[in-house]
Amino acid sequence: MSKSKQPVPDQLRISSFFSQGSSSSAAANTSTGRRARSPIDLTEENEAEHPAKKRKVSLVKDGAAQTSPKRATAPLSTQTSGAVDKYRFEPGSPVKEKPLVRGGDASRSQRTERLRKILDDRNLFRRSDDAEDPVGDSDHDADEEKDAEHDIEPSASTLENTLEFFRNVTAKPRGTQRGKAPHAKKAQEIGPSGLPFTPLELQIRDLRKQHTGTLLMFEVGYKFRFFGDDATIAAKELGIVAFQNRNFLTASIPVHRRDVHLKKLLSQGHKVGLVEQTETAALKKAGDTRNELFSRKLTRLYTAATFVDQLGSVDETGSSVPPLMCLVEELRGGMGPDERVSISMIAVSAGTGDVVWDQFEDNHMRTELETRMVHINPSELLLPETKLSKSTEKMLSYFTTKFYTDHAASNEQPSDSGEVIATISNFPKQVIIALAQCIKYLSAFEVADTLLETKFFSKFTERTHMLLNGNTITNLEIYRNETDFKTKGSLLWILDNTTTKFGARMLRSWIGRPLTDTAMLKERTDAVEEILATTSPKLTTIRQQLRGLPDLARGLCRIQYGKCTPQELAVLLPAFNKIATAFDRANSPAEVGFQSSILNDVIYSLPKLKGPIQDLLRVFSLKAASEGKKESLWTDPDKYPELDGIMASIEVIESELVDELKKVRKIIKKPALQYSTWNGEEYLIEIKKNENREVPVTWSLISSTKIFRRYRPPEVRAKVEQKAQLVEGLEIEANRAFQSFLAEISRHHYGIMRDCVNKLSVIDCLSSLALVAMKEGYTRPSFCNEDVLDISEGRHPMVEALRDEPFVPNSVSMGGQQPRSKIITGPNMGGKSSAVRMIALCVIMAQIGSYVPAKSMKLSVHDGILVRMGASDELARGRSTFMVEMQETSDILHLSTRKTLVILDELGRGTSTFDGMAVASAVLEHLVQHTRCRTLFITHYPQVATDLEKKFPADIQNLHMGFVEDTRLDGTREVAFLYKLEEGIAVESFGIECARLAGVPDQVLQIAIQHSEKLREMIERRIKMNKARRGLKLLQQAASFDLEPSRQVLQNLRMTFG
Repeated sequence: MSKSKQPVPDQLRISSFFSQGSSSSAAANTSTGRRARSPIDLTEENEAEHPAKKRKVSLVKDGAAQTSPKRATAPLSTQTSGAVDKYRFEPGSPVKEKPLVRGGDASRSQRTERLRKILDDRNLFRRSDDAEDPVGDSDHDADEEKDAEHDIEPSASTLENTLEFFRNVTAKPRGTQRGKAPHAKKAQEIGPSGLPFTPLELQIRDLRKQHTGTLLMFEVGYKFRFFGDDATIAAKELGIVAFQNRNFLTASIPVHRRDVHLKKLLSQGHKVGLVEQTETAALKKAGDTRNELFSRKLTRLYTAATFVDQLGSVDETGSSVPPLMCLVEELRGGMGPDERVSISMIAVSAGTGDVVWDQFEDNHMRTELETRMVHINPSELLLPETKLSKSTEKMLSYFTTKFYTDHAASNEQPSDSGEVIATISNFPKQVIIALAQCIKYLSAFEVADTLLETKFFSKFTERTHMLLNGNTITNLEIYRNETDFKTKGSLLWILDNTTTKFGARMLRSWIGRPLTDTAMLKERTDAVEEILATTSPKLTTIRQQLRGLPDLARGLCRIQYGKCTPQELAVLLPAFNKIATAFDRANSPAEVGFQSSILNDVIYSLPKLKGPIQDLLRVFSLKAASEGKKESLWTDPDKYPELDGIMASIEVIESELVDELKKVRKIIKKPALQYSTWNGEEYLIEIKKNENREVPVTWSLISSTKIFRRYRPPEVRAKVEQKAQLVEGLEIEANRAFQSFLAEISRHHYGIMRDCVNKLSVIDCLSSLALVAMKEGYTRPSFCNEDVLDISEGRHPMVEALRDEPFVPNSVSMGGQQPRSKIITGPNMGGKSSAVRMIALCVIMAQIGSYVPAKSMKLSVHDGILVRMGASDELARGRSTFMVEMQETSDILHLSTRKTLVILDELGRGTSTFDGMAVASAVLEHLVQHTRCRTLFITHYPQVATDLEKKFPADIQNLHMGFVEDTRLDGTREVAFLYKLEEGIAVESFGIECARLAGVPDQVLQIAIQHSEKLREMIERRIKMNKARRGLKLLQQAASFDLEPSRQVLQNLRMTFG
């Protein structure tokens, strides 16, 4: 505010009067040793017998003064009662002058009269008729009408009100006055710090009680704040400081860093809610709640599975999206090993809109559930409130470290949930229950709309796909290597040459679910071959279109959920338009011109998107969207007329502000003056201090620096407030219009846009497989109806890519004219596991539709690959090493069929030698005799290999990894590994030589060699003795026959003596 140059004597006399009164009062109480509490009462004295009263004067139309109801007061002290009685003033009684009793100071009475005269002359409480109205004519007229209506003459009551005002102001810092009862105050609740709860703290406490189990971020000013236990968690997870502030421990983050810290909390498994202000400053200032606390409520709720990140986020480290899995379990009877359960499953990836469902029966070890957990890798589980079976909970706890205890997500069902249930009426009952729970739960996060498009649902297990179980995925390193658990070194790393993120997600699904349908396999491999061979410009065009595409699947989901921003839509629509306009529309898929039906179908479907996208672009301004101007997005003003009306009002206000600027220029005599902006404050009048310009006293001083003073006239201030209200109203209406536009896209065009994304994913995956096929030494596999698996010079795809040395190829033939099962022996570190992994990986790659690293490959379709390799315990699930080994073996025996490829590596090594040999022999015998599947059996038990080959010569063949042995002069042996599969059996495993390579001391090795020789001699003697005993027994049986001995006895004799 500017200061007037001319002094105001009357105001100075009023101030000096009260300062003197205060000093006099202080002097009068010197003897008591403390400052007087009672204010100075300058009213006239009335009847002495009347008690002291405080009257409140109200104004009425006829000018009469009415008193408010009397308020009870405490008795005044004897020192002040005389003064109060002396200066009491009654409005209706004549004014009488009496000499001051206390102190005999006649000048105080004179000052009282002078003050009354000043108030009567100036009438500070009512604007005079000739006063200039600084705000505007309308306000001036209203004040004149109000004054004329009341028409109150200044009286002694005005003086009483003035003095009462100053009494209250004086008394506030001093607490309750002596002799007077304090005003009735609302009882305040005291917090744990001993301080009363503020309105904000009460609001925070209530919201935290309503949303227990959720970490809440409160929007307070320009920060998001955590309170209580949430602040402790945030300080630990985010590395920020938590401190005590009144009744709550608190921590804060800036508003612009909200998403960064939110993702950190979600990645740690927390459920996070955003509590935001539901009122804006300008609209609140104009409303009835201007003096109240900003209202707040929980506006958004997030978990790791329901958070849909923005397009192009720098935090996106991969193409995978963490899904939510809902499980419903139904017991089917049995106990212990005979227990059977039926489990229904829904897995939802909110970020991409992918929905997978399944219903399956499982055993007491929940191996089927484990397989699905490994494939889907959910980040969040939605479980029923009733407890699951103990075995299921144990399995889930092994994969999941964080459970959300809030099962009642929301009581509201989405409006279209009835249509969804009607559409999936053919689903199993338990699956429908799981889906309904997902809808209910995801509605609280505003991402349930992805469940409305049921035509994009997919079943986890289908007849056309092979299911790789959890052990197979782990042991064959399908998705990640088992060294550092990264993608590099896995089969996914070899095959993934995709250009888009949605294509990479589809390829991952292809790898985990190889095809079992011969016709579909032929179509896919034909498409890969045609991509390699053709020179059609259409394929070149589609590859160019795929480059630089955003994550269209994620963008569609953000549109569907209403979370898409104008900037993101300005990226998505041109991307879809680029794809839609790349090719001319054909009348049928056959007219596209490719031999492959898959390629024809993809190219044929893309131009269908052209019409819808062009319609959207006609009404949508990409330039305004890229700049984030929601109010200017629409090229047709009639599409949302409310926006046009508000923008017109804002233009009127801006023109009026220009007119006000012209007036200001005349007032301060500065024709070139322009509005300035400082610290976000617009429409300021900036004047240099050295100019010494006359500034009206009504102008508000906004800021002052060494050089400038910045003012805002009252007329400008009123216009600025009006504009601020209109701008906030415009923002609200623009958000509403944009949400309506997103809903229109989702309602009318989501299906065709999603189908286009799926088609682009297919062509991206095929192009990726074509790049794999271009590698040196890769060939197209040949599928046949014969029961055969024939690989010529096959190589391990990952080892070949990781190592500089060439991989030694191996050939194998199983089925047809060759035995279906192979027993592989050989030295440790000789390459047995790599050889069998190579065979399994080539089968998987072939049934994905990829070329394989081999000279040639011929195979029939396999319905599964079951692998048991390595040795590890699972203490979290209460299983020892050997128990894990036996459980995996049991699963293989139950799940394998004639068309399954089974790999067993060193079965039986987790127990004693004889028990292990017995188990290994019995398992392989069962697979050969009963299951009759193709089996690769690695063992270090030569006796088992020899016996089984003799017993099943047509079904089992012994192979070993080639090696060259050399004995040194000191008696030690050196083994050179050839890494080549050769026929025959390896009698030794060369474990001591492997220990020497590992650096075991020679002293220990010498002792081991001695023990090894003793044990070998002892076992050989036992074998000879056992053969002799068995032979004698068989001969006795043969001699007991009167005629010729039976064929079985003769066969046993031949097996016994070789």
